[in-house]
Amino acid sequence: MRILVTGATGYIGGRLVPRLVAAGHTVRVFVRDAERLRDVPWSADVEVATGDLRNPDDVRTALEGIEVLYYLVHSMTSGRDFEQLEHRIARTVARAAREAGVGRIVYLGGLHPDGPLSRHLRSRAEVGQILLDSGVPTAALQAGVVIGSGSASFEMIRHLTEVLPYMPAPKWVRNFIQPIAVRDVLHYLIGAASLPSEVNRTFDIGGPDVLRYGQMMNGYAVEAGLKQRPIASLPVLTPYLASQWVNLVTPIPRSLAVPIISSLQYDAVCSERDIDQYIPPPEGGLTGYRQAVRYALAKMREGEVETSWRNAAVAEAPADRLPSDPEWSGATVFVDRREATSEASPADLWRVVEGIGGDNGWYSLPVAWAARGWLDKLVGGVGLRRGRLDPERLQPGDALDFWRVEQLDRGTFLRLRAEMKLPGRAWLEFRVSPREGGGSHLEQRAVFFPSGLGGRLYWGVIIPFHGVIFPGMAAGMAREAEKLSRARAEIRAQ
Repeated sequence: MRILVTGATGYIGGRLVPRLVAAGHTVRVFVRDAERLRDVPWSADVEVATGDLRNPDDVRTALEGIEVLYYLVHSMTSGRDFEQLEHRIARTVARAAREAGVGRIVYLGGLHPDGPLSRHLRSRAEVGQILLDSGVPTAALQAGVVIGSGSASFEMIRHLTEVLPYMPAPKWVRNFIQPIAVRDVLHYLIGAASLPSEVNRTFDIGGPDVLRYGQMMNGYAVEAGLKQRPIASLPVLTPYLASQWVNLVTPIPRSLAVPIISSLQYDAVCSERDIDQYIPPPEGGLTGYRQAVRYALAKMREGEVETSWRNAAVAEAPADRLPSDPEWSGATVFVDRREATSEASPADLWRVVEGIGGDNGWYSLPVAWAARGWLDKLVGGVGLRRGRLDPERLQPGDALDFWRVEQLDRGTFLRLRAEMKLPGRAWLEFRVSPREGGGSHLEQRAVFFPSGLGGRLYWGVIIPFHGVIFPGMAAGMAREAEKLSRARAEIRAQ
């Protein structure tokens, strides 16, 4: 079939696309920026449509000739108008799908009980209903907590369990949840493309286990070789306070913690298993919770995490690209330029540049970087602990601590866009080139477009810190490249 996948750069979409291709389908993906797919392993196997889901013309163009549409976009933000935005996009896509003669929509929403819901769960249910009412046969799959390497729910469980020997928790730790392994979610998503045309309804999907959230945490502890954690249920911890707590003790930013925790206020258990009448369970049966945790931990140990919550778009973070230098004319902009030379080859220097951040650090004043990360966390940002997906290689769109890879010309140039909370917009660039006579040259540039008086004051306050951090970073990267070069020479000499 000819299939369009929205949300292809997200956690589920990034795993679904290559499996659809492997199943023999012709796949088109809809993204805002094709650059984010440049180094994705499956990018050469799909068609790429670019545009904005809010723009009816962009959506209509993307849907030309499409038989099945996967709707995998959600607004992971706590902004006041996110419900209106989600509904507007859903109505735009639903109308365009009907006009284009699409034969099937597959939507992934959240498992929820009847009755009043949190804003995020309510919005997901209402988006599903908009699609069901579109006139296009729709399968709205409703999943509970998704367990898999890199999923936000799994990472929250993992970090809360590993960091805290004793867990003061909201009363929702006693709620019942039916988690589902990401591999089983993908199984049902792929199967839903072939449902009979008369099927237009919701389906609950969940794994074989019904657990309390506290049991899930201690189940993780057992699989990770940790002692089980005492958990105290405290009625005073509201969802908002709990999201602040998660924001501080885990890499999950507050903007992502809010919708996750909001959904945990309710029992999330399948009320029906009708999906089995249309899509048989996977061979060998559905994956149990503990087995799903084992799979996720194994993927992490082997460095084979396909997709991660880290690469989801950050709410309220600037998305504009750095304008070209001539366009700065007439604008207030602050620039910090640093240079360093290295005896190492450009290839070795580039390895250091591309490996920056995460566990490798930033090569200058780790305490200062850690303090900036904690400050960002305190004001609801992503902080430094978001890390990076791969310790050695980057690709456009990757999250990198509180930056995002905006442009990557492998071997020569890296541009990072700031996603920390700032009174303005900021970028950090690295350019590697050969040095005349041998060795390599590193050019490092920080660019800041201030917003109002606050932005100008901010730059003035941090100038002294930049005077220490940025020269040290450039020099530290040059030294690390030389160390790497010597180590490689020693290995060759053995």
